[in-house]
Amino acid sequence: MDTLRKAVVKRTTAETDITLTLAIDGGGTSKIATGVPFFDHMLTLFSRHGLFDLDISCKGDVDVDYHHTVEDVGLVLGDAFRQALGDKKGIRRYGSFFLPMDESLARVVVDLSGRACLVYDVNAPTSFVRDFNLILVKEFCRAFSNSLACNLHVKLEYGEEPHHIAEAIFKGLSRAMDEATQIDPRMAGQLPSTKGKL
Repeated sequence: MDTLRKAVVKRTTAETDITLTLAIDGGGTSKIATGVPFFDHMLTLFSRHGLFDLDISCKGDVDVDYHHTVEDVGLVLGDAFRQALGDKKGIRRYGSFFLPMDESLARVVVDLSGRACLVYDVNAPTSFVRDFNLILVKEFCRAFSNSLACNLHVKLEYGEEPHHIAEAIFKGLSRAMDEATQIDPRMAGQLPSTKGKL
């Protein structure tokens, strides 16, 4: 590609201090340090399966709760995609993926529409992976959708083991984002919208 689709985003609040580097057209390499081991694992999977190069450093108030860290990383990651995509000309815009993880199956669909909307239908029989509450996955998705300004639909078709459920969602999101952000050569640099703006 002539133009590298990259972004570096820094965000500092009283609750988190985040520096994130994203390359959309990467090879799936990552360096993740959020202070939340399970979340690091999920973001590493996101990078690898979407083939996004991702470097995240976050210092958050994890002694209080994981919520601020997970939500704010979602905000910064969404912002990084928004910046790296630029005017969105030539992208496929839509992406979807069914991701199986052992007994769990998640469906993730994304539209890089410029409009934020999250539909999240996940009913897990168990709420925790060690001390990580699965409801934080929803908070991550909400923050990501709001910051990127995308339609994001996540549905757990079925599943039992909470680690598998979270993994299916993060991998499914990465594959859907990979599809949506790809350049379609048939578009010849056009915007994938009849409105003239995304």
